[in-house]
Amino acid sequence: MYPGTWAQQTPDKPALIMAGSGRVLTYAALDDRSLRLARHLRASGLEVGDGIAMISDNRLETYEVYWAAMRSGLYITAVNSHLSAPEASYIVRDCGAKALVVSAALAGTVVDLEVQVAERLVFGGALDGYADYEAALAAAGDEPLPEQPHGDDLLYSSGTTGRPKGIKPPLPQIAVDEPGYLYPTVFGQAYGFGPDTVYLSPAPVYHAAPLRFVGSVHVAGGTAVMMERFDAEAALAAIEKHRVTHTQMVPTMFVRMLKLPEEVRAAYDVSSLRCVVHAAAPCPVDVKRRMIAWFGPVIEEYYASTESNGSTMIDSRTWLQHPGSVGKPLLGIPHIVGADGTECAAGEIGTIYFEREKRTFSYHNDPGKTRAAEHPAHPNWTTVGDLGYLDEDGFLFLTDRQAFMIISGGVNIYPQEIEDLFALHPAVADIAVIGVPDEEMGERVVAVVQPAPGVVGDQSLADELTAYARERIARFKVPREIHFRDDLPRTPTGKMVKGRLRDLYAATT
Repeated sequence: MYPGTWAQQTPDKPALIMAGSGRVLTYAALDDRSLRLARHLRASGLEVGDGIAMISDNRLETYEVYWAAMRSGLYITAVNSHLSAPEASYIVRDCGAKALVVSAALAGTVVDLEVQVAERLVFGGALDGYADYEAALAAAGDEPLPEQPHGDDLLYSSGTTGRPKGIKPPLPQIAVDEPGYLYPTVFGQAYGFGPDTVYLSPAPVYHAAPLRFVGSVHVAGGTAVMMERFDAEAALAAIEKHRVTHTQMVPTMFVRMLKLPEEVRAAYDVSSLRCVVHAAAPCPVDVKRRMIAWFGPVIEEYYASTESNGSTMIDSRTWLQHPGSVGKPLLGIPHIVGADGTECAAGEIGTIYFEREKRTFSYHNDPGKTRAAEHPAHPNWTTVGDLGYLDEDGFLFLTDRQAFMIISGGVNIYPQEIEDLFALHPAVADIAVIGVPDEEMGERVVAVVQPAPGVVGDQSLADELTAYARERIARFKVPREIHFRDDLPRTPTGKMVKGRLRDLYAATT
């Protein structure tokens, strides 16, 4: 199924609703407008296998662009809308896009792009150097396309440990109206997406999970409700208003909702929820316990990556029996590999690899990174650099990113454990734990804290947090230094950009 199918069966049904403005895109309109854009792109010279880049805030038009690519055999690259013009220019150039579609709301970034593309379109306003999106659709006509080969996404990693990497899968060898595309097939079926699904999408559309999950909802004929931006109370209000059945969030969103006053949380009816998926970053155990107690046993977790080299899944009831686990395999076979390249025993921490029958991705324009992701002895085992272990029952547990691990006095320290400890501390709005160079220890543990609103980040608070940690974790894990900042560099999808903090504090300590 794809929007064209549902346009015939349920033309007036909302495919997408904006939670804030209330704007609606019906299936009939989504099918018509994505068809017109697809015709325009073909007339502009784009062929199967070519790419289109999109830089936008959360808007209805983003899925017109998405489905135009998907029904034309094109790659779509959704670019992080928070990047600077030079950073966004790098991605548009690197992905080889032949067309660029932007939102006028991001004029401050897109007018300064240094890229060469065959076609530029803008929606939501006018910009110098860009043709009008609505005029292009009106002129394109609505004659059916002779063929509709399935496209795919070519997305970029969040760049938390370096420059973003493009992940390019092979194009699906199917038509857009044929079954078999990965995400609706695996995740849509696993979470029960169907025509009665009402899916709340609270995250930026450029991120892999929101982009793909809303697309999967459209394949199933459901309705997606997209927030312009995440707000904890507004998310609860949207769930109540639209009787949301499914949503996907990241742990920082859980934390922000849990920190709402009890009377605010109790004011909203969330009983319509059947499935609350979380991923993108590890979830502190205490946070997840409280979310299950609040929402009920509807919390589902998966572990995966933009590379889609493998994944695991776990439901609430199973998680309560294996707290902290990200589950058992859904795609691929996990292997835990030590520094010497051999597999680790149960309970031993190592690099997580997934075994697949064949390669599922390559890093665009970077064969060296592609080779580095492979196990030297098993080319069909690949890793994205996460660390973890398998228990005796085969459940996977994450410990941290390989690039974030701290080695202090020859001991491995995993920042995630320390960060989780403070996740619900009332004085802490956010925290990042990093390792900085130390002549004696090699690295020392440093915490960078964003105090909660109204809390003063001073030595008294540092002493309080140090004492709190000493009561709960081993002394060698307790941060040697605690610094305070007004905000921390997280991506809108919840991932901490630690490289930026490490560079800053390594240079000043």
